[in-house]
Amino acid sequence: MANAIRALSMDAVEAAKSGHPGMPMGMADVATVLFTRFLSYDPADPAWPDRDRFVLSAGHGSMLLYSLLHLTGYADMTMAELRRFRQLGSRTAGHPEYGHAAGVETTTGPLGQGLATAVGMAIAERHLNATFGDGLVDHWTYVVAGDGCLMEGVSHEAISLAGHLKLGRLIVLFDDNSISIDGGTALSVSDDQPARFRACGWDVQSVDGHDPEAVAAAIERARATDTPSLIACRTQIAYGAPTKAGTSGAHGSPLGAAEIAGAREKLGWTAAPFEVPDDILAAWRDAGRRAAARAEAWRRRHAAAADRAEFDRRIAGDAPAGLAAALSEYKAALIAAPPKVATRQASGSTLDVLARAMPELVGGSADLTPSNNTKAKGQAVLQAGQYGGTYIHYGVREHAMAAAMNGLALHGGVVPYGGTFLVFTDYARPAIRLSALMGVRVVYVMTHDSIGLGEDGPTHQPVEHLAALRSIPNLHVFRPADAVETAECWELAIAARSTPSVIALTRQGVPALRQEAGANRSARGAYVLAEADGPRRVTLLATGSEVGLAMEARRLLAGEGIAAAVVSMPSFELFAAQDAAYRAEVLGSAPRVAVEAAVRFGWDRWLGERGAFVGMPGFGASAPSGDLYRHFGITAEAVAAAARDLV
Repeated sequence: MANAIRALSMDAVEAAKSGHPGMPMGMADVATVLFTRFLSYDPADPAWPDRDRFVLSAGHGSMLLYSLLHLTGYADMTMAELRRFRQLGSRTAGHPEYGHAAGVETTTGPLGQGLATAVGMAIAERHLNATFGDGLVDHWTYVVAGDGCLMEGVSHEAISLAGHLKLGRLIVLFDDNSISIDGGTALSVSDDQPARFRACGWDVQSVDGHDPEAVAAAIERARATDTPSLIACRTQIAYGAPTKAGTSGAHGSPLGAAEIAGAREKLGWTAAPFEVPDDILAAWRDAGRRAAARAEAWRRRHAAAADRAEFDRRIAGDAPAGLAAALSEYKAALIAAPPKVATRQASGSTLDVLARAMPELVGGSADLTPSNNTKAKGQAVLQAGQYGGTYIHYGVREHAMAAAMNGLALHGGVVPYGGTFLVFTDYARPAIRLSALMGVRVVYVMTHDSIGLGEDGPTHQPVEHLAALRSIPNLHVFRPADAVETAECWELAIAARSTPSVIALTRQGVPALRQEAGANRSARGAYVLAEADGPRRVTLLATGSEVGLAMEARRLLAGEGIAAAVVSMPSFELFAAQDAAYRAEVLGSAPRVAVEAAVRFGWDRWLGERGAFVGMPGFGASAPSGDLYRHFGITAEAVAAAARDLV
């Protein structure tokens, strides 16, 4: 059965003329034990909520996963798809991609992120178990990770967090083959990986990865612990290949016809390429049906569960009844008593409303809870042994936090959000990119969004980050101007089922600008906050804290007889999605001036040929916020002067 994985992997990589045959061949025995004896999955019902999750963190070995899905009977992973490995439009992309095929639980390939994402899945399992009980939620998360995964820094963040939370339902199978692309791993690393995991509170075992009984015994023991488990499986990369086994030559290139012929002979595999003997395929299909009875038993429990409707709503990701009304009432209160607060504080107040209405909202922060204002009133902390809480202290682990939130979202049943400073999206960016690529609902609460944070200086002052984030496809970047816009941006982020969101928020207080409630005006990305008194001579565009500056500049210009309109642009992405007529109506035909305490990059799309920009020429400096705005010339007077020059 393991040789079927090896043969299919060799054949597919050879047909594609690219790929990574070595890892699937080396881990075939381990994977066979896992999928035939332990993993609970149902190819006939791939989305069964209580299935075990399997994450191939070493995503370059994707043919391991595709072979397993085909052999166990997933209907959409046909032999034709294996033949189309790495070809345009196939389900069998070079690295596993979420949404391309049933059984692919997450997109992997950027090493280490699969492991960190699995930590989020394991957190979700324990949280939902604490909420709904063993009858509805009682499963495991398994990970196959390689040497490269464990070299990546995010791996340490992830295993540290998992050990701290005592995620006993998480089992990592380490493909310990000591080979990297450059050669033996001794070229670059000499870590004692088992010791590292033990230091983080994991149960650790080491086994021969080509001894099925030893692997099975190790998994049995791992399932009996109350901590996460590492099983270091000593394997030979490209096991069975006559000359390339155990070498870097088998890592990322096809083996070649001669080597494949030799491997077939050595393994005793006589079937033609892309063929699996009937008896072996039958054994694999039987393995694929092994958990069907467990799935059916779960469906019976589910049908009889008193809280079935709430469970189903959360798994489906549907909004709870009353959410829209609660947000509408909150916005009306903000209009009635306009607060002059930092938008990070406004975000915290919005979260108080959301957390009461959305029990599935699971938040956290990378050790900046008081600064990010991410912990809502009444939120209990999720911690080891107390998994019913909805707030996670992620520690200073921005990358792992973002990846774990992807796992929470992918698992289903929870809506994750997490905070840090906007400048530290640099640390989280690889996982933010995967959020967008996968199309999952994750909300990134990014505070201290400009030089307005003041004295902490340029290391903490983001200038290029808004532009960098806006460049990521399928990511909504929101920069609200006041408390009302903040509530609207949160509403939009929660409603975006297939798009992650970044909400960029101020440290400093901002004036209340919105005077009307009603429809969510931020939903169109940009809108006329204040029309010109008379025919427009200039249009002032701004986001976030600089919308207030634009309003003041409008007043100054009015004193000179220059009629200016102010457009608030909380989301470039949503504005770009509007029809051309609406965009033209908002932007107008008059010259435009944009103001944002960030670099200009990306603004010219909205400024047109005659536009001017008031913003950051480079990095910031350490000083009080007001002094910095004056020093860098980001003032109402500067905006008015730029407008005056254009008209």
